[in-house]
Amino acid sequence: MKIGIIKETKTPVDNRVALSPKQAAQLQKNYPGTEVLIQSSDIRAYSDDEYRAEGLKVVEDLSDCDILFGIKEAKIDTLIPNKHYVFFGHIAKMQEYNRPLLQAFLKNGITFSDYEYMVDEKGIRVCAFGWWAGVVGVYYTLRGYGLRTGLYSLPKPDLKFTLEQLKNNLKSIDLPKIKIILTGGGRVSQGAQYVLNEIGATCLPVDKYLALNQVDRLTYTFADADNLVKPIAKDSKFSFPDFFSHPEKYESNFLRFAKSSDLLICCHFWAPNNPVYLSQEDFLVPGFRIKMIGDVTCDIMGSIKSTLRSSTHADPYYDYNPATRQEEPAFSSPDNITVMAVDTCPNALAVDTSAYFGDMLMQHIFAPMLSGQDSPVMKGATIVEKGKLTEKFSYLDSFAKGK
Repeated sequence: MKIGIIKETKTPVDNRVALSPKQAAQLQKNYPGTEVLIQSSDIRAYSDDEYRAEGLKVVEDLSDCDILFGIKEAKIDTLIPNKHYVFFGHIAKMQEYNRPLLQAFLKNGITFSDYEYMVDEKGIRVCAFGWWAGVVGVYYTLRGYGLRTGLYSLPKPDLKFTLEQLKNNLKSIDLPKIKIILTGGGRVSQGAQYVLNEIGATCLPVDKYLALNQVDRLTYTFADADNLVKPIAKDSKFSFPDFFSHPEKYESNFLRFAKSSDLLICCHFWAPNNPVYLSQEDFLVPGFRIKMIGDVTCDIMGSIKSTLRSSTHADPYYDYNPATRQEEPAFSSPDNITVMAVDTCPNALAVDTSAYFGDMLMQHIFAPMLSGQDSPVMKGATIVEKGKLTEKFSYLDSFAKGK
C-alpha cells in the first residue's frame, strides 16, 4: 500500500501533519511493502529535509498513492479523482461553506473519511486534538491578559513551539492574582486544567470559589453544565440526561461567575438549542467583572455573545464593546472585553500535536488497515465511498444537491 501525506492547502495555514518523520519511517519498517510518500510542503512543522533524513520520499505528485491523509480540508482544485482522502472535512453537520467540497467528492468518485467520526466501541473519539486545544487556550488567554494589563509579557509561539516551552514560559512570569472560571468537563477542559495545575494555580470547588472576592494567587474553578445552567421550573432539579434531552427546560446560571471572575476560558460543548450563557445584555449588568475571554470552543455568536468571529494565530485578539455590541481593536479601551477566539489552537503546538495525532492513527487506523483487518473505526467515519454517500451519512443527500 502507498500512503500519501498531503500538503495542507487551507487558509489560514495549518502547520500540523498526520505523521511525523519518525512515525512515517516506523510505519514502513513495521509493515514491509508499505510506502509513505510525503508531499513537499514549506509550511508544516516538520521540514521536507526532516522526512528525507528518515529515508522517506518527498514528492510533488501523490497520484499513485492508495490513500491520502491530511489535517484540514483540501482545496477542491487539488483533489485527485477516485482517491481515498482522510482529513477533518466539516461537512457532516451540513456546514454550508463546505458544500462544494462534498459535491466535489461525489462528482469525482472520491472516498472520504472524516477524523471527527472515528470512534471506539464506546463511541469515544480516537483521533482528536481537544486536550491540546485546552492547553493552548490557557496560554493564549493568559498571554492576552498580560498584553492587556502590561503586567508581564509572554512570547508568541513559533513553528517549533512545544508543550515544555509553553509551561516554562508560564512558570517564568509572576502569575497574576486573579480568578479564572473554566467551563466544561471534557478533554478541552482537562487540557486547560492540566496547564493551570502545572503552573501552580489553585483549584477551588465552585462554592468556595464563588465565596471569594479576591485571591492572593492565580485561582480557578471549573464548572460543567450542572453549574452553568439551572432548571426554569423552580421545583425541578438539574439532571444531565434531562438537560441533554430537553435543554429548553433550562436557563443560564452563569452571571454569578461573571460577577466573581476576572477571566473566562470556554471549554464547554454547546449546541444551538442550549441556553446562552452570556447574552449581550448580561455584559452590561452591574457587577460584571470579566475583562478577558478565551473562547477555545469558538462558537460564533453562540453561548458567549462577545465571540463575534474567530481569530487567527497571527492576530489572536480583538475587543468587544459591550455598549455598542461591536468589535474594536484589541486592548483599545479598559471598558471593553478582550476576546481570544482562535479556532485552531492546537496548531500552536504543531510538533507535539502532530506526533500525538500520529500515535492515534498508528494505533486505530494504520495497524488494522495494514494488517489486512476490517477497521470499524475507519468504516464508521467514511462519509463518501467511491462517489456515493454511505448509508450512515445518506441524510446529506439533499444538502449535497443544494436543497
